[in-house]
Amino acid sequence: KRNSSAQAGDTLVLAKPLGIGILSAALKKGLLTEAGYGEMLRWTTKLNVTGARLAEMEGVHAVTDVTGFGLAGHLLEICRGSKLSASVEFGRLPLIEEAVRHVKAGISTGASVRNWNGYGTDVKGMEDDAAGEWRRKMVTDPQTSGGLLVACAADAAEEVLAAFRADGFAEAAIVGNMEAGVPRVKIL
Repeated sequence: KRNSSAQAGDTLVLAKPLGIGILSAALKKGLLTEAGYGEMLRWTTKLNVTGARLAEMEGVHAVTDVTGFGLAGHLLEICRGSKLSASVEFGRLPLIEEAVRHVKAGISTGASVRNWNGYGTDVKGMEDDAAGEWRRKMVTDPQTSGGLLVACAADAAEEVLAAFRADGFAEAAIVGNMEAGVPRVKIL
């Protein structure tokens, strides 16, 4: 499945929660709790084994892993390759709870800022207020061993979620959709 194969109307499914880079930044500052360290290890060592099954599903059109460019950057690659726009409902994104606390306290990675500077003009809906800033840092957070992001036909979304959940990705969630339009990401 290629980044250029997404179709208008596709549903977006994200397998792992966001926040690994933020946890890493908190660790470097000596602020990461034992539970947060456990979450960081849990997600960075959980392999994306579902990918092979997804490749065989007819309704799956595009798959990418969310790594160094963060969710927004990798989704933007799908948008550009497929010549489509994407909408993501921020409230549906799976997020690591401790990462949210740290990012709201101002902890993030330098890569998140560089990511935003590199592609932020093509990401809409990220206000310049405090709420917009922490949300922006979540969607640009670089993920070590990040989850898979899948663009699939709407009627295949439940099958994709079931495949992830069968492999232990209980946090997998429908987070948005692909639509006709200028290649960009809209965060709602």
